[in-house]
Amino acid sequence: MIVFVLAVLFMSPTAVPLPEPDSVRVAVFNVWELSREKLDTEDHRQLRAAAEVVQRVRPEVLLINEIDYDAAGENARLFVKRFLREPQNGQSPIDYPHVYVAPVNTGLPSGLDLNRDGESDGPDDAWGFGRYPGQYGMALLSQVPIDTQRVRTFQKLRWVSMPGHHMPDGRDGRPAWYEPAIADQLRLSSKSHWDVPILLGSGNVLHVIAAHPTPPVFDDGQQDRNGRRNFDEIRLIADYVAGGERAAWIIDDHGEKGGLSADQSFVILGDLNADPGNDVIYDETVAIDQLLDHPRVRDTKPVGAGGAYARRGSFFSDDRLYTANYGRLDYALPSKDLTITGSGIFWPGPGEPLRHLVDGDDKASDHMLVWVDIDR
Repeated sequence: MIVFVLAVLFMSPTAVPLPEPDSVRVAVFNVWELSREKLDTEDHRQLRAAAEVVQRVRPEVLLINEIDYDAAGENARLFVKRFLREPQNGQSPIDYPHVYVAPVNTGLPSGLDLNRDGESDGPDDAWGFGRYPGQYGMALLSQVPIDTQRVRTFQKLRWVSMPGHHMPDGRDGRPAWYEPAIADQLRLSSKSHWDVPILLGSGNVLHVIAAHPTPPVFDDGQQDRNGRRNFDEIRLIADYVAGGERAAWIIDDHGEKGGLSADQSFVILGDLNADPGNDVIYDETVAIDQLLDHPRVRDTKPVGAGGAYARRGSFFSDDRLYTANYGRLDYALPSKDLTITGSGIFWPGPGEPLRHLVDGDDKASDHMLVWVDIDR
């Protein structure tokens, strides 16, 4: 068992500390619809600001949410080449030789009328909301090798396969939004869920559990189909890292069953669209508490100066932990067996020199970068 040491660092984001020599910095950053159109604008000011944030924090492993998926990973590599490898505002370039991408459900046509508007070809009829296939995808960038042969993805896992799911299918007293013939086809993950092993050296493997569940809004409210899906997408992560019998129902895209074993270390990364104080509640549980109260998960409670000045998206959360104006949505949650040497949120407060990176028309994103330092 690794001894746990925690030093939550709360200091000016103008001087984000480098990780300890024996630590690896792991981060998540929703870069706000990082599309090919933006990437082809080589001086795109938003992407330059996003790249500067990354260069200042300097994570070795970075999950990007909301980057257009393409099978070759060209979009992710273009972001690295055109923005991260180029110095932004005097910062040192940063490179990521290892890139992992995989298909996502967003924008992928289902051929079904999922929003019951009489049509079956709209963005709300895709397996995950999107105007074109691959919109709002994910990419994992890494300076350390990725064990691509042992990656597991859960893009096609059916929602109905989850025991005790909350799909509004009219069964067991749930609201009747999806008729059985449709409900039995629905995919659980609105984008995808990934288990990506990264190789830290000396035989140590860290499993990056990556996801971007649907926002629990933008539906009719009464049926709460997005809120129910968000809850169960988060539960998929909780069951997967629990392993054992809890994960026995989970089947990956290659037919392998089950979750992590008790001796496998992990970090959960993603814009999980779930705030502890402003969240949907099912089974008397707040959605994100399925992870924050999980026996294998450690919440380092990273903070950023700017959260205290955010527009109030939640009146019940600790605003120091906010990662967006809407609350705490983005997470880097390591397993409890790991030694943690630091964590933080890049969010300068008003009047700080780098405030322009997170505020104004050319800000890096509407979400903040969240990072955690893990002992190798």
